[in-house]
Amino acid sequence: MWLDTDTVEIERVVLSPEQKALRINLDQDIYGTFAEIGAGQEVVRHFFRSGGASGTIAKTMSAYDKDFSDAIYGKEDKERYVCKSRLDKMINQEYGLITERLDRTNHPTKNFFSFANTISTINYQKTIQGHGWLGVKFQTSPESEPSTVVIHIRLHENDSSLQQLTSGVLGVNLLYACFYFHKEPKELLKSLYDNITRDQIEIDMIELHGPDFKDVDNRLMSLQLVKNGMTDAVIFSPDGQNLQAADVLYKKNILAIRGSFRPVTKVNIDMIMKGFKLFEAEHKVEPDQIQVLFEITLNNLRADGDIDEKDFLDRADILCSLGQTVLISNYMKYYKLVEYFSRYTKKRMGIIMGVNNLLEIFDEKYYRNLNGGILEAFGILFSRDLKLYLYPWMDKGKVLNSESAPIHPRLTPLYDYLLSNKRIMDIEDYNEDVLNIHSRKCLKMIKEGKTGWESMVPAYVDTIIKDKKLFGYGTTKAEEDKPEVASS
Repeated sequence: MWLDTDTVEIERVVLSPEQKALRINLDQDIYGTFAEIGAGQEVVRHFFRSGGASGTIAKTMSAYDKDFSDAIYGKEDKERYVCKSRLDKMINQEYGLITERLDRTNHPTKNFFSFANTISTINYQKTIQGHGWLGVKFQTSPESEPSTVVIHIRLHENDSSLQQLTSGVLGVNLLYACFYFHKEPKELLKSLYDNITRDQIEIDMIELHGPDFKDVDNRLMSLQLVKNGMTDAVIFSPDGQNLQAADVLYKKNILAIRGSFRPVTKVNIDMIMKGFKLFEAEHKVEPDQIQVLFEITLNNLRADGDIDEKDFLDRADILCSLGQTVLISNYMKYYKLVEYFSRYTKKRMGIIMGVNNLLEIFDEKYYRNLNGGILEAFGILFSRDLKLYLYPWMDKGKVLNSESAPIHPRLTPLYDYLLSNKRIMDIEDYNEDVLNIHSRKCLKMIKEGKTGWESMVPAYVDTIIKDKKLFGYGTTKAEEDKPEVASS
């Protein structure tokens, strides 16, 4: 695997944008085009000002007017110009033009590239913060097929001119990283923040494709974004593709379930199936606009210390094989998760949780960092159109639900208010037979080579775990003589 958590990192010298641009300009084998739309007009300026640009820049273009941009790259659905589709058209068309118009006999050693961005900065009223897409299609040898790197950014500075300047620095970092760090994807990602900070720009999506990244799993790149604090949440699809949150969540009815999913058990499946049934029946929910998310927090991934990337991929493989969209977040507290969803939708949202998680939500110690304490957190949670779907929890042989949950007397009036307003609803048609299944016990049995865990997981999941040797299966000699319990 290309990400080795045990590798000793050597401190890298961070170059300024001017130094990076000059190094690229002085490299006689790097040659390409720049195309910038909207507010992203600052990148190529660094290369012109640093000197020697004639050896690097074949063409630069600002397709600022929409009609001109449409004439060059075609129209976009819904006339959205700051989108991945536009960026893909830009880098593909510009790369195609440079390979078509430049004769290889005259440029035998050149590594061609096309850089593009489409960026919208904060509006005058400061009600829309600004975001953008940047990408590079590039060669690392004259004979090789091109590779691509695409990122999505959210701009956090409160001034349009500052956002433009910061975007320019990021663009230089991106082009430099493609040529000088493509063999080290982890370093490529970190170098994007050279001379800028998370307070200025948030990178919330990255994709690497092509021959130079054939061993890269983009889900691990997503994980690195959260792990390195470059963003707080990332999403990837059932086929393992990284997704931009707005494309997945915009104006959707979002239903989320949080867990370790280590591995997915029959309890998790019963929770999502029964919770989905209740959510779908809500009169404010449009069935064809529901987005289900399986969320894993960074805290869950660090359950045994540092993040084990193999363990993360094991969980992801199972969830993806079940056709689920996965959210990795750094939101330990639920109100932060709901705040994140609220960026993209005002429609009804739902969270499925066990009674044990509900008790944590009503524990005041989790809100000591808030001036308003638990009331401030609940104000964020329930000022949105949110419902909690409560799955029962077996505690010492007793089944706990919304009526029997041991809420502290001091918070009972608040709890009763939420119950009476149906903000908390019990999942009543649960499967009693699965309440005693716990993922930790299941995982322990898998690692120890014991049998019987197969009956704890959904159909076919046991086969996937065995075939792919997930969660340490096969590392300990199993009790081969004992018959296995078939999945139901």
